[in-house]
This record gives sequence, structure tokens and C-alpha cells, in this order.
Amino acid sequence: MGTEQLKELKRLQKESERLRRAVSDLTLDKLILKEAASGRPLTGR
Repeated sequence: MGTEQLKELKRLQKESERLRRAVSDLTLDKLILKEAASGRPLTGR
């Protein structure tokens, strides 16, 4: 692999990680909102 390809690979890996974290955060937010809307407590399952 050339230097430019390695740089692009690293950039894409960082972007992928950033997007994974964003999806994870949004999924957690959605679950919290869903539980809150149902009237169930958020802790003590």
C-alpha cells in the first residue's frame, strides 16, 4: 500500500469510529426516550 492509501485508510477508520459512536449515542437516546414515554422507570428493571 502506498503512503496516500494508508493516510486515506486511517482517515476512513477515524470517520467510521466517529459514526459508530454517533449511532450508539442516538440508539441509547432513543431507548431512554422510549422508556420515558412508556412511563416506566429508567432504572431497576
